Amino acid sequence: MIVTCDKADMNSIYQIINDAAIAYKGVIPADRWHEPYMSSDQLNNEIESGVQFWGWKEDSVLQGIMGIQQVQDVSLIRHAYVRTGMRNKGIGTKLLMYLMKKTDRPVLIGTWKDAVWAIEFYKKNGFSLVSEEEKNVLLKKYWSIPDRQVETSVVLADNIWRSDMKKISVNPADKRVKR
Repeated sequence: MIVTCDKADMNSIYQIINDAAIAYKGVIPADRWHEPYMSSDQLNNEIESGVQFWGWKEDSVLQGIMGIQQVQDVSLIRHAYVRTGMRNKGIGTKLLMYLMKKTDRPVLIGTWKDAVWAIEFYKKNGFSLVSEEEKNVLLKKYWSIPDRQVETSVVLADNIWRSDMKKISVNPADKRVKR
């Protein structure tokens, strides 16, 4: 069952993120890995910046979470994680499809370039990679991440974004996307 997460779920969200993020250890650049992967303070900062978490509960236990954040004219899917022992049961797909129905904006997703499993998951669910040039511009415009993370990440876009691309010009010189 999909539920809106609230303050009472903070500890579970923290546990799920740090349990699932172990998959990144040894995959993402060593200078981007730290333990815990996301601290409680970082989690609170994400929520304060507008990330709304939704979760999948089974037997009253939160098993997976996914955030959505409205930034300017797009929706970002943020922090999509499923407990290690609950992977490959469709939880991530159910959460993603649910959040996709909650927005009428184009949807963008950022993830690590070397997280092949994550990229394939999003591709399987209708997203496609943007070009390297677009990625660099989009990550600067819609995310607040360090340059090193921009270098080591990718962005995937939904079909709404793709259909809007005809209306968009990317100007790498000024790091803006113009609609």
